[in-house]
Amino acid sequence: MQTQPYWIQSTESTHYPTLKEHEGDIDVAIIGGGMVGITTAYLLKEKGFRVVVLEARRILEGATGHTTAKVTLQHDLIYNTLIKNFGQFQAQQYADANQKALDQMKKWIEEKNIQCDFSSQTSYVYTEQETYLTQIEEEVKAAQILGLPAFYTDNTELPFPIKGAVGFKEQGQFHPRKYLLHFGQEIVEQDPCIFENTRVLDIKGDGPYTIVTDQGELKTKKVIIASHFPIYDGGGFYFTRMYTERSYAIAVQIEESLFQGMYINVEKPTRSFRTLPTEQGELLLLGGNGHKTGYGGNTEKHYTNLEEYARQIYTVQSIPFRWSTQDCMTVDQVPYIGPLTSKTKDIYVATGFKKWGMTTSTVAGMILSDLIAEKKNPYSDIFSPSRWNPKAGVKEFLRQNTEVAQEFITGKLSAKAKNPTCSHLGCQLIQNEAEESWDCPCHGSRFELDGEVIEGPAIKKFKE
Repeated sequence: MQTQPYWIQSTESTHYPTLKEHEGDIDVAIIGGGMVGITTAYLLKEKGFRVVVLEARRILEGATGHTTAKVTLQHDLIYNTLIKNFGQFQAQQYADANQKALDQMKKWIEEKNIQCDFSSQTSYVYTEQETYLTQIEEEVKAAQILGLPAFYTDNTELPFPIKGAVGFKEQGQFHPRKYLLHFGQEIVEQDPCIFENTRVLDIKGDGPYTIVTDQGELKTKKVIIASHFPIYDGGGFYFTRMYTERSYAIAVQIEESLFQGMYINVEKPTRSFRTLPTEQGELLLLGGNGHKTGYGGNTEKHYTNLEEYARQIYTVQSIPFRWSTQDCMTVDQVPYIGPLTSKTKDIYVATGFKKWGMTTSTVAGMILSDLIAEKKNPYSDIFSPSRWNPKAGVKEFLRQNTEVAQEFITGKLSAKAKNPTCSHLGCQLIQNEAEESWDCPCHGSRFELDGEVIEGPAIKKFKE
C-alpha cells in the first residue's frame, strides 16, 4: 500500500531551485507554494507584477497534495448558516465568489487544454438519520434563495439508503497536481520565480519588507502569506481565531460498479465519497474520520475504521493508497482572505478554508490579486480577516481557546511533559503513530521525528 497520496505518486516531483541571493525589484513575495500561492502568482504575473514564490519544502505537496480534490461550492451545510449569521448580502458574496472560482477553473482547464482528469459531477450532502432532515431542507431553501443549483433528493447511487440529500449540479472533481503543475510551468517560463526548500523565518520592516529565509534574504514591496496556517502573525492573533483538524483517506479497488457524483454526510464520523481515475482503473476515494490535531488518539485506528466501513458496503479487492491531511478552520466557518490586519500595510493572508480549498484557493487568488492591484473586489468583505462577528464565532472562539489553555497546562503536568515542546508557543507535542510525526494539540504545528517542521505555524525545530 502506498502511503503517499495518489496525486503526488502519479506526478513527477518538482525540482525548483532554492533561494540564494535574489537580485532585482520584487513586487510581491508569496510565502507558500500550494494552490493559493501558485494561483495567485499566476494571476499577479498576468497583471504585470514581479513575483516570487517561496516554498519551505516542495510545491503542491502540502494540503494541496493531500486533498480529496472536490471542485465544488457546496461546502457542507454552509449557506443557511451564513444567511443566519452574516445576512443574505454577505452570504451571496460567499456563494458568488465560489461560483466564479468554479467557472474560472473550468474555463482555464478548457482554454489551456489542461489534462487533469476533470469531470463534471453532481455534489451531494446527505444524511442517513431523520434528525438531520430539517437541516438538509433548510439548506436547499437557502441555496436556492442565493441562486445556486440546489435540489432535494432522497435517491442517490450510494450502496445504501439515505433519508435525504441536498444536491448541487455541475460541480466537479479533478487531479489537483496535474492542474496546478501546469500553472507552475507557465509562471517560470520567462522568470525563474519559484524557490523550493526555502523556509521563511521572519518578515522585517514596515514596507518595503525584508523576507528572511534559511537560504538568504530578499526585499519586496508586498507580501502574501499562503502558508496554510500563517507563519507570521503580525498582531492578528490568528492562533486564537483558528484551529486545525486532521482527516484521512483511502483509495479502494472494489468489485462493484462505481457511482456518479460526489458525496459527504452531515453526521459524524464524516464519510466522503468520490471516484478516482488511475492508470490501473477507477477507484473509490473514501475519506473521513476527522479530529482536531493532536486529539486523535492512536491515529492508525482511523485508517482501520475507514477500511472496515468500506468492507461493510462494498466487496474490497485492495487498498492501493492511503493518506491523511490537515485543514485550518476559522471560528466562524469563513476563510480569512485579505490584509493580515487592519493596521498591517501591504501584507496579506489566505487561510482557514475549512476543508474546501479547491474553489476557495481560487477565490483567494482573485481577491488578493485585485487588492494588490488596488482594484475593488466585489466579494472581499465576507472574507475580511479583520471581521468580528460575535453571532457567528464567539462560542467557538471561547471553546477553542479554553481547550488550548487546558492542553498547555495539563501537558506540562502530565506524562506528556516528557514529550518534545512545540517551538511555536511551547505546548507539549503528541506522537502521531500513523504518520510518524509529533503533532501540537494547541495550534496544529507538526514535526518530523527528528524535529524538522512539517506544518506551521512553527518555523523552527521542536525543543527536546
